[in-house]
Amino acid sequence: MTDRVEPASLTLASFNVHMGVDGWGRRFDVVEQCAGLDADVLVLQESWDPDGDDLSIAAAVAQGLGYRVVAEVGLARGRMFDPIPTTTTRWAPRPGLVRKSFRLDDERWAINAGPADRRFVTGQWGIALLSKMPAHNCSVVPLGKLRRDPARRAVISCEIDLDGGRLSVHGTHMSHITHGSHAQYRLLSRQLPPPTTAAVLAGDMNMWGPPVSSYFRGWRRTLRARTWPAQRPHSQLDHVLATAPVRVVDARVGAFAGSDHLPVVVTLALA
Repeated sequence: MTDRVEPASLTLASFNVHMGVDGWGRRFDVVEQCAGLDADVLVLQESWDPDGDDLSIAAAVAQGLGYRVVAEVGLARGRMFDPIPTTTTRWAPRPGLVRKSFRLDDERWAINAGPADRRFVTGQWGIALLSKMPAHNCSVVPLGKLRRDPARRAVISCEIDLDGGRLSVHGTHMSHITHGSHAQYRLLSRQLPPPTTAAVLAGDMNMWGPPVSSYFRGWRRTLRARTWPAQRPHSQLDHVLATAPVRVVDARVGAFAGSDHLPVVVTLALA
């Protein structure tokens, strides 16, 4: 019998999959796109879990690619509409109208209500953390619901063994700054381990890098690149932050994958 040898590094990807559809409601193959990321751990935002017997996006990715769903959290209920018939290659009807295919039940804007003559299915919209490596001490920490935000927010956490110790992994999808997300950022900063611990935080933060960093003293951004909107990105909303005991082996932005966000991929080791 031989002792277990822990891997020297871990590749983590964060991907807002926009419910697996574009702005018209046309589906893209999330499983195939996630396969191309070749990650040991996946943090997914805007995973869609339809009511009934169909698999959620997170479960389909796990089943198709050999992941285990560490945790999946429904943050809001919503409606997925039938696609709008179109032959255009544009991602959405026009800039700013990226939700003709979907709405959350508590969204206030009438423009997101969806046309009355299109069929829809109901379900849950949320986040998930998937892993091909054994995960320990898994938990979900609620961050509450802001008055202007149609969704609750949460962070999924687990620990993964690497050569030299354990890496604490955290995945989330934060509220928009226009919703008052600074309150949730302060709460999240108190929920994370101290910066002397080997830890990583990944997700769609709905905020640019410098203000995100200001909430997590002792953490650093592992990559700086434009991730949104995916076809012509001008801003980075998708981040992976790490503490000092974590070494960045590689970091990159994935190719356009059908969503309005580009995925981010980092390979990490313990310093």
